[in-house]
Amino acid sequence: MPGRPRRPPDDPDAGRGGRSFLIVHPDRQFEVVRGLASPVRIRILRLLRRRGPLNVNQIAEALDLPQSTIATNVQILEDSELIVTELGKAAKGQQKICTARFDEVVIRLDAEDPSRDRNVIEVEMPLGLYTSCEVTAPCGLCSTESIMGVLDVPDLFLDPCRVQAALIWFGRGHVEYKFPNNAKVLNRSVRALEFVMELSSEVPGTNVNWPSDISVWVNGKKIGTWTSPGDYGDRRGAFTPRWWKLEGSQYGVLTRWHVSEQGTWLGDTKLSDVTLDQLDLSAHHSIRLRVGIDESAVHPGGVNIFGRGFGNHNHDVLMRLHLG
Repeated sequence: MPGRPRRPPDDPDAGRGGRSFLIVHPDRQFEVVRGLASPVRIRILRLLRRRGPLNVNQIAEALDLPQSTIATNVQILEDSELIVTELGKAAKGQQKICTARFDEVVIRLDAEDPSRDRNVIEVEMPLGLYTSCEVTAPCGLCSTESIMGVLDVPDLFLDPCRVQAALIWFGRGHVEYKFPNNAKVLNRSVRALEFVMELSSEVPGTNVNWPSDISVWVNGKKIGTWTSPGDYGDRRGAFTPRWWKLEGSQYGVLTRWHVSEQGTWLGDTKLSDVTLDQLDLSAHHSIRLRVGIDESAVHPGGVNIFGRGFGNHNHDVLMRLHLG
């Protein structure tokens, strides 16, 4: 199963902690625009963002509006996927609990650049399609439907069902992916290489103060280490399935690892002096990405890697080749 090529999306800024945001193209996502096109619905979103999950009665009371008005607008927000709802127990029967999915919504009004596809190649690699691994407990894999196999058994990381994984975690070790080097196929030079992943530390349960030194290697060369602040479980991830317990890892930080002739960067922070030349991309038909915990890590706090259907960013591991 090859990686899934996709048109490069507008890349949200990395390093925003646990904040979740949505970039909207109004010509393709009109339902989202409709969801925002009401002062009442904007007030509901702001209230949920400020106070967290609330039921319809609590929203109506806080905004001093009729319950019927709130119920109608909550349904529109749910249809436009700006909020998620779940049923909870009430004094009589059940109540609908509402949660905002995003901290920020950006509507793009600029025209798409037709030259962008020609100069950027993006491949989305399924999270479970790693070609090699070496991990230690605590460890495990989840699909969007259920936990896969038995937890804390490293040998299960080689089971063929791993291709369905949407969340993987381990305490020590690494997983390695093999991406196609499409620049070599096209006989084009590469001016920058990027990997985009949603990552967090890994601790049994969750702990926002659990630093972990997560490292990335490309073609066997360590390009840098990022210290994840913690393992986030304060609220449900925007795309995390409802069956996944709230005591488990919910989301991570969207990290963007960028290698050019000037060195390696994570967002706006320089990680190392490793350059493209040192990766020797032109000599290989594949580009190997390894993610894990270095044996010499000062803070070996494990790693969660979030894929499509988990966390705050609905994609697997992305590679971008910026062509010269």
